[in-house]
Amino acid sequence: MSTDYDIVISGGGVAGLTAAAAMGSAGFSVLLCDPTPPVIAQDQAGADLRTTAFLQPAQQLLDEIGLWNRLSAHAAPLQIMRIVDAGGPEPEPRVVREFNAADISSGPFGWNLPNWLLRREIVARLSEMPNVTFRPGTGTASLLTRESEALVTLSDGTRLRSRLVIAADGRNSPMREAAGIGVKTTRYGQKALAFAVTHPIPHDNVSTEIHRSGGPFTLVPLPDRDGLPCSAVVWMEDGPEALRLSRLPVSGFEAAMMTRSCGLFGPLSLATERSLWPIITQVADRMSGERIALLAEAAHVVPPIGAQGLNMSLGDLRCLRDLALAAPATLGDRAMLEAYDRRRHAEVRLRAAGIDALNRASQISAQPLRDLRAAGLSALYGAAPVRKMLMQMGLGARG
Repeated sequence: MSTDYDIVISGGGVAGLTAAAAMGSAGFSVLLCDPTPPVIAQDQAGADLRTTAFLQPAQQLLDEIGLWNRLSAHAAPLQIMRIVDAGGPEPEPRVVREFNAADISSGPFGWNLPNWLLRREIVARLSEMPNVTFRPGTGTASLLTRESEALVTLSDGTRLRSRLVIAADGRNSPMREAAGIGVKTTRYGQKALAFAVTHPIPHDNVSTEIHRSGGPFTLVPLPDRDGLPCSAVVWMEDGPEALRLSRLPVSGFEAAMMTRSCGLFGPLSLATERSLWPIITQVADRMSGERIALLAEAAHVVPPIGAQGLNMSLGDLRCLRDLALAAPATLGDRAMLEAYDRRRHAEVRLRAAGIDALNRASQISAQPLRDLRAAGLSALYGAAPVRKMLMQMGLGARG
């Protein structure tokens, strides 16, 4: 029996868009659906002001599927990752550890790009691919699976058949729910503020993560803006404090940033709007079902620490694409999807547990415990074998 598409992808975020490019590049016919058209301009309402740091394995995948040549000119390399503990009585650095990619690699750890720009460039790439159909403004409404195919109904009433459904439709994935796959969710009472800043002191391609309480304050390099050094910021705090900060006037917010950043880059000037995101850890009970594979936040959500979120998602995508290419005639069958779950689920759970532990340590507010964290940071990151292992994991090596 013929099918309408080889693959239907539910969800047009960065992960879903990239999945469409990857599977289209692999030669499959692809339909990508999302109920909300992508916002592809920074100043447009609803723009995703977060950024994504693509670590080396993710960049290699983007290159293989014809996306990196569109993105490289906009990317800021991440050569050094700096961890700062500022948990003393006063907000000032007391332990600083740096990880230089040159110690283990000829290239940087990764490259940082704004999410709205990623959407713009990937949408442009999809428009060049005759075997990829993108239907922004149309979502997936229902799913019925059989051993041989999936039957998908779209929000406009269209019914179609597919050999494989990829659920890339977020942490509240309707396709995951339709497939009857549960999740385990951990809540921290935290929120993250995401925005961009300019500053007088150059970042020198150093990503800086500053720990005090409530969660890390992370500055990730971006290309210069209006002739000034520019960084993306993710500021994690306990929920009420994050809400208070989000409502401050710009002058008050900039003063709070100066204190929280320990003045490492001089006065920080807000360069974009502020967006607010809830922080959770969530892992699906399994990453596949009959004729369906879970990808990205449909499968796992982690706090924004160590640039793991989307890089884990692209690890999912690489695994799924490679399995599909190894046996295209059996795309979406039970053996393929069981292999996908077997290869990805254990690693996802391991990384999620590690990031959960790091996040809990970063939230500590009691001074004696902050002192213990600083001592542990100094001892752990100061040991050469541990430093090397952490850098390799940061580059995407299996933990």
